[in-house]
Amino acid sequence: MGMTDPIADLLTRIRNASAVRHEKVLIPASNMKLRIVNLLFEEGFIRNFKLIKDEKQDVICVYLKYTPENEPVITHLERISRPGRRTYVKHRNVPRIRNGLGVAILSTSRGVMSDAQARTLQLGGEHICSVW
Repeated sequence: MGMTDPIADLLTRIRNASAVRHEKVLIPASNMKLRIVNLLFEEGFIRNFKLIKDEKQDVICVYLKYTPENEPVITHLERISRPGRRTYVKHRNVPRIRNGLGVAILSTSRGVMSDAQARTLQLGGEHICSVW
C-alpha cells in the first residue's frame, strides 16, 4: 500500500528524530523531498545531508543540527498544504514565519523555494510547510 503524503512523512521523521536527539535520520528519497531538505540545509536548519544511491530506492541521510546546549535547531515543523486540502498563496500574501526567524517553503512554477526567495521573485505557489 502506497503512502498518501510522503512530505508529511519526511517532516515527521525529522521532527521525531530531533525530539529524541538523534544525530541523523534516513528518509526514502524523491526529487521533491531532496529539494525540501536542500532548502532546510541552505537556511541553516540542518547540519548536512547526503543522497545514498540504492538499487531499489535512494535514501536521503539528514544530519540534524543542535545548539551548544543540545537543543534542536528545528523547534517546529508544520505541514500546511495537504493532499486533502491544498493551500496556495499569491505573491502578495506569502507568509512571514516568526517575523523572518522561520521559513515558509513554497512550491512555485520555478521550483521549491523559501518565502524570502518567492517574495523577491514575486512568485506565489503552494505553501508546503513552515519551519522554525
